[in-house]
Amino acid sequence: MFLDVIVGSARRSETAARFRNSKPHFQFSPTRQLARVFGKREYSCHSGFIRENPLLPARHVIALKDLLVYLDQTEESLVRLRLAVDLAARHESRLTALYVREWNRAQLDARKSAELGLVSAEAIHGLDRGIEASIDAVAERWRSSLHALTQGHGGLQAQLHCVDGEAAVVVPRYARCADLSILGLDQPEGPASVNYTFSEHMLFVTGRPVLFVPALETFTTLGRHIVVAWNASRPAARSVNDALPLIERAERTTVLMLNPAGFMQGHDAPPGERIVEHLKRHGASPNLVRIENIPPGSIADKLQTEARAYGADLIVAGAFGHPRLWEKMLGGVTHDLIARTRLPLFMSH
Repeated sequence: MFLDVIVGSARRSETAARFRNSKPHFQFSPTRQLARVFGKREYSCHSGFIRENPLLPARHVIALKDLLVYLDQTEESLVRLRLAVDLAARHESRLTALYVREWNRAQLDARKSAELGLVSAEAIHGLDRGIEASIDAVAERWRSSLHALTQGHGGLQAQLHCVDGEAAVVVPRYARCADLSILGLDQPEGPASVNYTFSEHMLFVTGRPVLFVPALETFTTLGRHIVVAWNASRPAARSVNDALPLIERAERTTVLMLNPAGFMQGHDAPPGERIVEHLKRHGASPNLVRIENIPPGSIADKLQTEARAYGADLIVAGAFGHPRLWEKMLGGVTHDLIARTRLPLFMSH
């Protein structure tokens, strides 16, 4: 019996050797097995790790598939709409243009003045009808503008939604179902109990990244040259992660660290080279710039100055604040950036 075991083992070894040296008609291939699962021969196996086949065209793992742009009755909405269409076309995203049929502050003031002026009910009704007609006319203007802007982008899916209600309530409902929301900065105040601007309110309640486009500025591009404000904090990491779809496709990216020495010592944070290497793995080729000895109250202004000097058309920055106490406290740099920025600003919280 012992001899049978030895002979059987030898035969199995000989059979295995012949199998290894032969060229069978079919060989097991991890690539083919993965192709059965994914439907494409898109992966190869090397050193035990699955990697993308370098012979195939590169593709982006992270993508912006659903964009939202908020439109109001101001002229600045046309700037946001134009930038949103360009961004959606470059990312092959679906674009939703949201127009909330809400009375603006001037219209509310006119209504209040009419009431205090003791005008007749018929005159007040006439004023109301005129305001509603004006709001409807703006909606038609945005509809035709959206149609005209998308004509040069074949296949771009874009739609205008006109919704009645308060923007502070309606916009978050739509923003929570979008990858990115593009908003303005000079917006009406949020709820009276909060005493925050509309933009700051949206930053905290949407649960999604937001991109603010300042008013009274002219921008022709968005997200082609990006400056990342990096201090290795949790808010900065969150914003960089949410901005990866933009960073991956940007033509140039600069990682800017302001007063890094003090922050690194106080928080035991890794150096800036770590985030640069991370972004390189996502296809970016970022430059790292460190600037020291900036007064704390000047950080927001210095960030914008440097971003303009590098030709940036977008700043990515973390939103500092306290989620449970944001009604009472917002980070000073965050507040300054939102209040005084003159460049498009990407933020997450």
